[in-house]
Amino acid sequence: MLRMGTGVRYPAERVLMRESETTTFVLVLLAGVVKATGLTGEGRDALLAVRMGGDLVGEFAGVDGRPRSATVTACGPVTARSVTRGEFLDCLRREPEIALAVNAAIITKLRDANDRRVDFAGCDVATRLARVLHQIAMAYGEPSGAGALIRWPITQPELASLAGAAEPTVHRALRRLREIRVISTGYRSVKVEDLARLGAIAYPR
Repeated sequence: MLRMGTGVRYPAERVLMRESETTTFVLVLLAGVVKATGLTGEGRDALLAVRMGGDLVGEFAGVDGRPRSATVTACGPVTARSVTRGEFLDCLRREPEIALAVNAAIITKLRDANDRRVDFAGCDVATRLARVLHQIAMAYGEPSGAGALIRWPITQPELASLAGAAEPTVHRALRRLREIRVISTGYRSVKVEDLARLGAIAYPR
């Protein structure tokens, strides 16, 4: 798929796709970070997911042709391949292995969304936040000693929406994780100092 479509570049904060619009192109991310957000019933943006180089974005609409389910925004400079729906579907028909990989990616995204809803039931905010940070670090973090560096900007409101909690409560939970030296925060980055300890907080026995 890296040879398909057209090379595109997006600056930070550029909206790549907008919720409910009827475009159907698919983006193959080559470098950079994007965030997917959706409007809640109260009219505010909720962070749904984060995607990085190597991920597909927009494949739901590419497969079924329905309106976009989320708004996708560049968190920093992004390079990608923009693939039309026709090219995308032709590729899936011609290449069974790619079709299986795309299906697996879609199923994983749906399972992750469902697991988050089920998994968070009954958990306190500190545990939910630890799980969000642990999942992001495992999927996208750069190994660093006993931990991992999450080198992309994520705001406290966005962490709060991922954790399904109020921002002040997440602020207190983050402060506690810093106090016990499980994480540290810097400019546009979060460092997990000890993945094992964070995992123990996220998934207590």
